[in-house]
Amino acid sequence: MIKVERLTKKYGGFTAVDDVSFSCQPGRVTGFLGPNGAGKTTTMRVMVGLTVATSGSVTIGGHDYHDIPNPGRHVGVLLDASAQHAGRTGREILTIGAETMGLPASRVDEMLALVSLSDAESKRRLRNYSLGMKQRLGIAHALLGDPSVLILDEPANGLDPAGIRWMRQLLKSYADRGGTVLLSSHLLNEVELIADEMILIGGGRIVAQGNKEQLLSGAKQQATLVTSLDNTLLAEALQRKGFAVTTAGSGLRVEAPAVEVGRVAADNTIVLTDLRAGDGGLEDLFLELTSATQRDDIPEGVQA
Repeated sequence: MIKVERLTKKYGGFTAVDDVSFSCQPGRVTGFLGPNGAGKTTTMRVMVGLTVATSGSVTIGGHDYHDIPNPGRHVGVLLDASAQHAGRTGREILTIGAETMGLPASRVDEMLALVSLSDAESKRRLRNYSLGMKQRLGIAHALLGDPSVLILDEPANGLDPAGIRWMRQLLKSYADRGGTVLLSSHLLNEVELIADEMILIGGGRIVAQGNKEQLLSGAKQQATLVTSLDNTLLAEALQRKGFAVTTAGSGLRVEAPAVEVGRVAADNTIVLTDLRAGDGGLEDLFLELTSATQRDDIPEGVQA
């Protein structure tokens, strides 16, 4: 279990992390989401003793990271896939890690097989690895000591679609066996597919946390796109219930949650052929809650 309590980190007059509190439970994948510069990496660096907190605390399994004996056997960390000696081979990097943790050499072969790095690839020097290969090697190193906690910062960077799916399956399986996973990313759609709980951070502060359903239940208004065998009849029935209805392509856009639209259709024996969220769901919520730290507005008059 990871427990963060009132964590603050300041650099001079700049506050990178501002009074942050949350916990990550065993058997669950916790997504740590926010725009670039939101404070995710700083928080994780404090967790593993690379950055000293200004105030507050972080414990892993009830202990400060620096008090954990042989920490690689308990906490697997991937903060920067390139943070290894570029002149060493992948196999050498894992071998040094195994020897440091007191693990048998056979563990290196097991991890290389787990992350699908071939024998030839393991003998290449890190400087000749692609970003995706570095990520696979970093995940192998994080798992080397068979830890009970994983702390991963943007592990999907550089992975192709097949690699991202592989990583999702790997982490889900790890959590299903009782492991604790904290996974940071700015890629909401990827984390949404795997995370049991999500923590949204913006400007160094937690702006929302919970599972997908809890986060969306706090959104302003949920819209639904629906198509039926009789859109006119459905629109009339929805309007009688007080829901705003407009035409959207071959169907209708209804300012109401999908469950309410489905209930009206069922009550009026109207067959639906399509029923789905009519807004961006978590993506819209994420952008709304972190809007103050987004950098993607296009200035008026400037063309791409």
